[in-house]
Formats: sequence, C-alpha cells, structure tokens
Amino acid sequence: MFVHLRLHTEFSVIDGTTRIDEVVKAAAADGQPALAITDLSNLFGAIKFYKEGRKRGVKPLLGAEVWLEGLGKELGQLSRVLLLVQSHAGYLNLSELLARAWTQNGGKAQATVSLAWLKELNGGLICLSGAQAGPVGQALLQGDEARALDAALQLAGVFTHRFYLELQRAGRPEDEQQVTAAVQLALRSGLPVVATHPVQFQAPEDFEAHEARVCIAEGEMLANPRRVRRFTRDQYFKTSAEMQALFADVPSALANSIEIARRCNLSLVLGKPQLPDFPIPPVNGVVMGADEYFRHASHEGLKDRMAHLYPDPAQRDKEMPRYVERLEFELNTILKMGFPGYFLIVGDFINWAKNNGCPVGPGRGSGAGSLVAYALKITDLDPLQYNLLFERFLNPERVSMPDFDIDFCQGNRDRVIDYVKEKYGKDAVSQIATFGTMAARAAIRDVGRVLDMSYTFCDGISKLIPNKPGVAVTLQLPPADRKKDDKLVYAVEAEPILAEREAKEEDVRTLLELARKLEGMTRNIGMHAGGVLIAPGKLTDFCPLYQQPGSDSAVSQYDKNDVESVGLVKFDFLGLATLTILEIARDFIRQRHPGQESFAFENLPLDDKATYKLFQDGKTEAVFQFESRGMQGMLRDAKPTRLEDLIALNALYRPGPMDLIPSFVARKHGREVVEYPHPLVANMLSETYGIMVYQEQVMQTAQILGGYSLGGADMLRRAMGK
Repeated sequence: MFVHLRLHTEFSVIDGTTRIDEVVKAAAADGQPALAITDLSNLFGAIKFYKEGRKRGVKPLLGAEVWLEGLGKELGQLSRVLLLVQSHAGYLNLSELLARAWTQNGGKAQATVSLAWLKELNGGLICLSGAQAGPVGQALLQGDEARALDAALQLAGVFTHRFYLELQRAGRPEDEQQVTAAVQLALRSGLPVVATHPVQFQAPEDFEAHEARVCIAEGEMLANPRRVRRFTRDQYFKTSAEMQALFADVPSALANSIEIARRCNLSLVLGKPQLPDFPIPPVNGVVMGADEYFRHASHEGLKDRMAHLYPDPAQRDKEMPRYVERLEFELNTILKMGFPGYFLIVGDFINWAKNNGCPVGPGRGSGAGSLVAYALKITDLDPLQYNLLFERFLNPERVSMPDFDIDFCQGNRDRVIDYVKEKYGKDAVSQIATFGTMAARAAIRDVGRVLDMSYTFCDGISKLIPNKPGVAVTLQLPPADRKKDDKLVYAVEAEPILAEREAKEEDVRTLLELARKLEGMTRNIGMHAGGVLIAPGKLTDFCPLYQQPGSDSAVSQYDKNDVESVGLVKFDFLGLATLTILEIARDFIRQRHPGQESFAFENLPLDDKATYKLFQDGKTEAVFQFESRGMQGMLRDAKPTRLEDLIALNALYRPGPMDLIPSFVARKHGREVVEYPHPLVANMLSETYGIMVYQEQVMQTAQILGGYSLGGADMLRRAMGK
C-alpha cells in the first residue's frame, strides 16, 4: 500500500493542473486510504480538498511545499521542503508560516519561510526533505555529503522525530543519484526515508496541457527549444501498485508513506460562525449584556424612526403596535439564532461612516426586509411600507448567516475599513481572495499563444464561441446522457461552424483539445470586490493570508465560501461611484442655494412629477441600475408614474423576468387585461398588475395558497431558484 504525500493541484497556479475532485476520486477508486495536498506556498485549495476527501472516504492530509531560507551554502540561497499538518496546532502554525512568508517576505522573488520561523513554529508539523529541490538533496547532488548531513541534522533537530528524507523517481536524470545518496545518508544518520511522487497533473495524456499551463504562467512558447523543461511525463497521479513497483527495493520508504498518513490527524470544525465580540457601551452608567443591549438599541432606534415616519403623535401611537410586534418577532428570531453581534457590528461601522462623512447606501437585497436593521440605521427603508419579508433575509426554519449588501461611497470606503481595523485589530481584519479561472474564450487565446498560433487565427476561433449573458458557455463536448440545462451552453453544439472547423482543421482540433483540458482552471489570484473578514482574534487562527507582490493589503488564502466554512464571517463593503456623485451633488446644493444648507436626501418627496418625466424620457445617465441603454428604452415604453413602477421595472430587468416586461407595460397602460392566478392573491399582486415580480410575492403566494409558513415558503423560493 502507498499514500501520495506530495500533490500540486490547479491552485499551484504556475505549475499544477490537477483538479481536486478528480484526483480525490482517483485515489478512492485505487483504494488509497489517504491523500495529501501540498501546493506551493499556499493552502488555497485546502478546505475544498478536505471536504472532498471526507466525502469520498479518503483521509485528507493538508500541507504545503515551501521555499526555505537559511540552510543553503550561500547567504540567501533558497531550497524547498514539504510541511504536513499533524494536528490543529500544526494547522495554525502552517497558517502563520504561510502568512508571514507572503506578508513579510513577499517582496522577494518567492514567498519564503526562514529557518528561524521553523524553529519557532514547528509544533504539529512533519517535515519532508524536499528530495532534489531541498537543502539536503541539493548538497547530495553536488557531492557535498558533509553539508547534506549538516542540513539533515539541523532539520531533524527542529522537527524532532518528525523529519524524513524524501526519495523520488519521476523520470529525471538525477533521480537515481539522489535516491542512492539519500539512502546512504539515512543509514549513516539513522534518519527515516519516505517515497513520494511529485504529482503535477492527473494522467499521462495530460502532460501537454500541463506544459501549456506552465508556459502560460511563464510567458513562454511550448515549442521553444531553449525553454527550461522542469517536468517529466512521469509526474502524473500514479496508482499504489505503480508506486510499489517503483520503490520495491526500498520497502521502508513505502511503509513510511502509510506511517506519516497515520500520524496526521487534523479535524476541522466547519460551518460554525465565529463572530468577534462587539464592545458593549454602558447605557446611562448601566453595563448590559450583548443580548440585552441589542434589544435596547433596537427599541430606541425604532422610536427615532417612528418620529420621522409619523410626525403626528396620534398617528404614531396608532401605528406603533404593528411595528413593535414585527420588531419583537425579528428580535426573538435573531437572538435565537445567535446573531445579535452581527447586527451590532454592522450597525456600528455603518453609523460611524454616516457620522464621519462617508455616504452609505440606503440598503438593498434581502437585508432591506429587516425592521431591526432599519431601527439600527443599517438600512434606510421601512420594510412594512413596502411589504418586505424578514424571512427572506433570515429564515427561522433554516439557520444561515445574515448577509447585508452595504454600499459605501467609493472614495471613502477604505476609511471605513481602516476604522474596522482600528477597532478590532489589524491582525483580525482582511479582505478575501478570489480565484480567476480560464473561461472558454480566454483558454483559447492563452493556449493559442503558447502554441505560437497567429493572433488573427485564435481571435477568429474565440469569436465563434457564443456569448450569452447569464449563461455559462463551455468548450467541452456535450455528454450523450446529459440533462437539459438552461444555464449551460456547449459551444460546438450552439455554433455549427466551430464544430465543422474542428472536424476538418488539425490546428483547430489541437487548439480545442488543449483548451478543453485547461478550461475552468484557476488562472490567477485576486481580491473580492467588497468582502471583508473580521475575526474573533488573529486571522491566522482560522486561515493563512496571502499578499500580492507589490501590495500592502493582505487577503485570506480561502475564497468567500471557504472562509465561511471555517467560521469566519464576511461583511460586504461595496464601493459605489453613484454615492460619490450624490455626495458631490448634495454639497453643491448646500453651498450654492440659499436656504438649502440643511438639504438631505431623506427629505425629498417621492412623487415629484418632473423627476418621473426624466425617467419617462429615459434620461437616466449615471442613475444607479437605470443607466444602461436597454433600461432607458424600457423606461420610455413603460412611462413610470410612481416609485413602485421603478421598483418593479428594476426587478424585471434581468434574464428570465425580462420576458414579462411587455405584459407589465401593457397592463399598466390598459392595453392588456389584468388577470390574477387566483382570487386569493389578487390584492397582493394588484401593485404589479397581476404579475409575480418579486421573490416576496412568490413566498406570499405559497403562504396564501399552499399553507406554507413564510420560513417554508422561503425554502421553496430557494429551491425554485436552482
């Protein structure tokens, strides 16, 4: 039996093409009990790999290959060693090591780990020597046995009983020399050996695609005779039987791969949100608990809102009971779900922004359905006035983290993030990584370039790939047993010319075959447009950090789904240029119009005919979500006369619902009879002329006609969306 302890996936962006789901599936099919992920200087794919391994019954081992400084013959010389996680302490140490490598040493050619850091943070980690790329292997290949022994003993001293000399046979000329010398060194030093295989791609036939990937990263041509070829055709995912045959002469090296897998026992707690503690201010000298303060702040905020909504005290007293009833329902739900801290944190930085010259949007998305959010001044929309449902935002029947889409003035957004860093600690706040992938057209162009095909030729092929907004287009060949999927288009099926050219032209066939193998693969690391993490302590207690060379801003090494899996909570800080424009306009009005020194947008009337005339004429340049040419044409047809019309048109203008726009416009202007699916929903659908426009209307229909609770109706709505 054998366990692969060395694997570069597609998240080794410069030299790996192995896809996590495929390689774990292959390990399971081969009966391998465990598998390690060891991407270069990162844990980008660690959580995806961990979940996939657990799902398929393959023990997931997490680790990373790292650049090491401090063990070379010359000052600053780099070598590579492999670190594998034994325990949760080891996971935390590896996260810290990688974070330091990127944030403190990222200015170098590679993100490097110093020997001093390893001496400090080696607990819970197993170290493999790195074979010929490691400090021991480099010395052995140079015939310097004394230096090799010294390097091996230094690492063995750091990783007590956790250091192994690594043996590899991957089809390289120096492999046998290194294996022989390493075995002899092991006999002299008493150190154990372990067989590994440097897996870079899935199967032997994937070698060309892997080389193309390397050339894309290096800006090289595939056929360049002077190109340094660092990989061999043998570096595919070998079966256990192949590895046993390869190292039949060193059985202890095979056995130690199993032994190391047994020694690595990491268990991650996933799906449990970890919120930072919100510092509760005293109220009139009284110190409250978080839950009590949350309830107090919400009720006080509602009183302020009601004074603005209903200036007449008699009217306010009449309306107050239904608002208090709704507020209490929401408060009890939020407290039961354990999320008051989330609302207090969001309310705090939003109100800081509003009080410090950073314009904030009034709220959009499902969060606008929360009266608590309105009371805490997170949003500025009264959800009862617009029949917005709290259950669409937080469903008491399905526990999931709340998520506010918060818009900040683009010019001031970074000030708000700086405030959060100051409040919760710089080491507790970061932005989130994103992984850009090779889409169909990009894969064609990238592969065509490394194949040295002309730009005109590749551009012509890429333009044959359909471009359908809201629909994924793939180069893959359609499977015979596929199910109908309106969100996926097969390029060769949708464009007959492309299929014909592939059948007749060898260059097109070569281009498409390679591009298919790389399509969808991780191509680059970026930063999430608005996501910010606030951790309850150091971020590296949850995940490692990454920093782009030349940048001074760290991001998590996990994407937004994975940071949520490990318990970190994402807060959206979206930058919106429209808010910057509005701020400038407000300042002009205050400065240039006498009597308007206290002008505020919240005091503007919502029934101004001159404003609706601008919308009816399609004069909406730079009006958020109404500026596109298609939207302007729709406005000229629809002739909106009230805010509810604008809300409905905005909701309808997206793929799918767009088909209902002509009927909506015709019904509004009396050219089509308004019909209702059932008399019981007529009142609820009258605002939109009998057409279901909003997700809230879907939920209310399920409640009225199907007897669903609003929580159950929300789950039905989610299912419909899939």
